[in-house]
Amino acid sequence: MKKEIENKYTEPSDCPVRNVLDRIGDKWSMLVLLLLEEKGLLRFNEIDKHIVSISQKMLSVTLKGLEADGLVKRTIYPQVPPKVEYELTELGQSLIPHLNTLVGWAKANMQKIETSRLQYQN
Repeated sequence: MKKEIENKYTEPSDCPVRNVLDRIGDKWSMLVLLLLEEKGLLRFNEIDKHIVSISQKMLSVTLKGLEADGLVKRTIYPQVPPKVEYELTELGQSLIPHLNTLVGWAKANMQKIETSRLQYQN
C-alpha cells in the first residue's frame, strides 16, 4: 500500500490534480479565468487594463498556457491592426464553479490565515 501511494505522487504528469494546479495555481491564471467569466469576450488590451499589475509578456504567457490547456479560446481576426479576442471554452466554464468555491473559502478564511501567519512568525 505504501509503495502504491509513493508511486501515485512521484510523477507530476501522472497526477491530474498536480497537473491542473500547476496551471491555475500560478499567480495570474485564476485571475484571468475569473475575469473572462465575469466580463465575457475580451481583447488582450482589455484584459491587461483589468489586471493592472501583470506585464504584457506575462499576460501573453498566461493566455497561451490557458489556451494550450483548452480553458481559453483565442480568436484572431484578419484585419489591420490585428484583432484578437479571448473567451472561456466550455472546459474553462466548467472550472469556474470550483474556482468560485475556492474564492469563497479564501474570503471566509483569510483573516484566520493571516492571524496564523503572524503567530508563526513570532
